[in-house]
Amino acid sequence: MADIILHHYANSPFSEKIRLIFGYKQIAWKSVVIPAIMPKPNLTALTGGYRRTPVLQIGSDIYCDTALIADVLERVTPTPTLYPKQSEGAARILAQWADATLFWTVIAYVFQPAGMQGVLGGMTPEQMKAFAADRAAFRSTQPRMSVQEASGYLPLYLQRLENMLEGGQPYLFGADASIADFAVYHCLWFLQLAPALTGILEPTPRLREWSDRMKRFGHHHSEEMRAETALEIARSHASGPLDIPFVNTHGASLGDRVSIMPTDYGLDPVEGELVLSTANEFVVRRTDPLAGTVTVHFPRLGFQLKKI
Repeated sequence: MADIILHHYANSPFSEKIRLIFGYKQIAWKSVVIPAIMPKPNLTALTGGYRRTPVLQIGSDIYCDTALIADVLERVTPTPTLYPKQSEGAARILAQWADATLFWTVIAYVFQPAGMQGVLGGMTPEQMKAFAADRAAFRSTQPRMSVQEASGYLPLYLQRLENMLEGGQPYLFGADASIADFAVYHCLWFLQLAPALTGILEPTPRLREWSDRMKRFGHHHSEEMRAETALEIARSHASGPLDIPFVNTHGASLGDRVSIMPTDYGLDPVEGELVLSTANEFVVRRTDPLAGTVTVHFPRLGFQLKKI
């Protein structure tokens, strides 16, 4: 199998979710560091316009969204599993809540003056201004939560997670870690990048212990890779087999030209030839002068497909 390549940057919370899964599963990986804001020409060459972070690359197969990336890593390395049978359904639902509701509550709470210094303290004033403009455009379609609302919501969410750890169980659903633990963890990891605000965790000692336990998984072994090398790998590899039953809910056929984009924010459409549509996944094939012919994979949940 080709190298597992993660396109990410250090302070990206969703990237931390995947980096920690690498540690949990002991998966060696290649690290391509991308810019935190647009433009991202090398990444765009691979994805066709999708700009959320991170992106996983295996040869010429490009995987978008951490929910799908987690499923891919589960196929690559099934044990230890992210989806224990006794809690898989509940764990997936909690992970979806954490990646959306909990994440945006933490973002609203952290991006107040006391928190921004911790998260963006290494930036110059010009870089901070560029970051703010980039994120404003990125989230232009999404309602904004105020700091006041986030300050009321977040303690309630943290206490409910604390309650899940009653009885001394090490993880949210019992003795085994699941995808829910990694989805919740990356939100708290981002919160802890703002030390001035971490006092909100004081009333939840079990949750703090759980966070320390999760952190110990680490990131396993990674090696830096240049973006140009990743593009060369994409150009030189053929995509994997796609002989999976076709699920049609959009009136589109295999071979049709379609666009796929998120349903909530970062609405940058990716256009290509539809080559796979399953109960869980959409895949398009596209060709780029830098990346060659690639297949770009999206989860069905959280994304919309339109026939062109």
